[in-house]
Amino acid sequence: MNAPNAADRLARADADVKVVRTACPHDCPDTCGMLVTVKDGVAVKIQGDPSMPFSEGTLCTKVSHYLERSYAPDRLLHPLRRSGPKGAGEFRRVSWDEALDEIAARLKALAASPEGAESILPLNYAGTMGMVQYSSMDRRFFHRLGASLLDRTLCSSAGKAGLKATLGASVGMDPERFSEARLIILWGANPIVSNLHLWPRVLEAKRRGAKVIAIDPYRSLSAEKCTEHVAPLPGTDGALALGLMHVLVAEDLIDRDYIARCTLGFGEFAERLQQYTPEWAARICGLRVEEVVQLARDYGSAKPAAIRLNYGMQRHAGGGIAARTIACLPALTGAWRDAAGGILLSTADFYDFDHAALERPDLLAGRTPRVINHAAIGEALTGAQPPVRAVIVYNNNPVAVCPDAEKVVAGFKREDLFCVVMDSFLTDTADYADIVLPATTQLEHYDVHKSYGHLYVLANNPAIAPVGEALPNSEVFRRLAARMGYDESCFRDSDEDICRAALGSASPRMQGIAWEVVKESGWQRLRVDERFAPFADGGFPTPSGKCEFYSAWLRDQGFDPLPFFNPPAESAASSPELARQYPLAFLSPPARNFLNSSFANLKRFRDQEGEPHLEMHRDDADARGIAGGDRVRVFNERGSYTLRARVNDKPRRGVVVAPSVWWRKFSPDGRNANSVTSQRTADLGGGATFYDCLVEVEKA
Repeated sequence: MNAPNAADRLARADADVKVVRTACPHDCPDTCGMLVTVKDGVAVKIQGDPSMPFSEGTLCTKVSHYLERSYAPDRLLHPLRRSGPKGAGEFRRVSWDEALDEIAARLKALAASPEGAESILPLNYAGTMGMVQYSSMDRRFFHRLGASLLDRTLCSSAGKAGLKATLGASVGMDPERFSEARLIILWGANPIVSNLHLWPRVLEAKRRGAKVIAIDPYRSLSAEKCTEHVAPLPGTDGALALGLMHVLVAEDLIDRDYIARCTLGFGEFAERLQQYTPEWAARICGLRVEEVVQLARDYGSAKPAAIRLNYGMQRHAGGGIAARTIACLPALTGAWRDAAGGILLSTADFYDFDHAALERPDLLAGRTPRVINHAAIGEALTGAQPPVRAVIVYNNNPVAVCPDAEKVVAGFKREDLFCVVMDSFLTDTADYADIVLPATTQLEHYDVHKSYGHLYVLANNPAIAPVGEALPNSEVFRRLAARMGYDESCFRDSDEDICRAALGSASPRMQGIAWEVVKESGWQRLRVDERFAPFADGGFPTPSGKCEFYSAWLRDQGFDPLPFFNPPAESAASSPELARQYPLAFLSPPARNFLNSSFANLKRFRDQEGEPHLEMHRDDADARGIAGGDRVRVFNERGSYTLRARVNDKPRRGVVVAPSVWWRKFSPDGRNANSVTSQRTADLGGGATFYDCLVEVEKA
């Protein structure tokens, strides 16, 4: 279990000091254990929990300054009601009773209207990943109300669906074993920025002689430190994987025993692979044939070989099928035999939390409300029928983070849209709210966390009392439920009751994991082997129990059951006329000092990030008369915004990169990268296609 009494040792240094075990809540695979030192009711120090095996006592630069977030001078402290025009950010203070009474009255009236409760939409996402504040009392409330359902698709849904088709679920290798791999492929992954605690394990493998290869159209901070960098055109990752597998089969670099015992559909798949030659893949990807062949040989000969797949590569029109195709690689070579082999996109589905107990879908009582896609929220707010008349926004800043932002803003500007925002800060979205409710930060409430990048359950204990009049999301929905007259006992569950419910699964992996134990110790590993090789002998969570090269699940949805190349929607190959007008592929990956839109309001991190900037290849800049430091305008038919050019060789030619996402109110022209991104959705899972985007750039 934990290293002996790390928190107790810290606390004993001063009898007036307590040290509280907490967990990082943010949308990051690392889900770090944390220790918060509190003196006289004030949090005075935050640090990583040295006993937590995956994060090992370190925090990223953002969360290591989390106290500045909790005690920020612009922190929202009281409920507010709009006093000026929408978007102006003008409010007056009101009481909690006044705010909640008005919200309940508006929701009751809408539920009783001819359009019904489907005119109400919860609009939340992953501003906190804890089960209590993200996915419990709120879901119960909206299920009981019968509100429209939100399909939360902004980040990962295409890749998750792709993995489900091949592996059966969002599952993969144990990231703690990456240090033992002989070959590591970082496929669309930049762990220095977005998976910090994997990076030391990658470096350890490299020190031991492993080859580390980055596959990314952009030479990221991580790619700069790899053994090799392969830079395909955006949206062509699936084609690259098919080309690699052609070489693997043609040169017999495959594990025929593993294929025979643990896979489904190899014969048909091998026949199809004949058409996907390395020459074909190189042409599609904009690579040299030699790069494709050598990468295949490296992967096929290294034992064990690990792939860290990340979500950037699935944010295009063919992203789900691309993830499904790449996930075939380790079964083809038998990489799953070793704990240090396989692929990792997410570990989330290894956690068998009791989501039915958390969310209570039975409260729908047979109703089937419509589903609205988060990635197309601009379209929904401006054109859905029946119209969306009310939105409750929490753990989310859609005006900043959703695609096709000008349409999103148009929706939030509607005078007939009743908008409630629950947040710790006056976000871009809160500027359009009718009611703003102050939310607690992670230091001020209970929660229980799983991870999508390791195998540990973590507890979050409140370290301090809520600042000002802030309330946890769970408490807000309890109070609203009471005002709506909902008398089901689940609306009286405490936050700790919810934590217990989350861990109440009968799954073997959850055995021995109990809230009281996790609360005290800070973390517990899932009940899996120390050297966890989940599919060494097959046992995939697919219908067949095998890795499915042939997927009946896809076939039944009308998709090709075998892997194929599904191209991006906006590229020179798939839309040549559009590409003549907008010839540059636009990527907006995470900025190192922000986490989606979190932290982007704090001056420390804006200063470290500098200003919104666009990285350009020298050839692309020269062709447009652009020099480093020039202010440039990025534009397409959806919109435009301005930022500062940085001319270097980090993006491949034909690609421009804008680290994101800046709040609009802190950007030079009040816009950000999502002014040019599209509401188009991916082939699987309804996923957002942020990186399927053509633009032109000119001097501003």
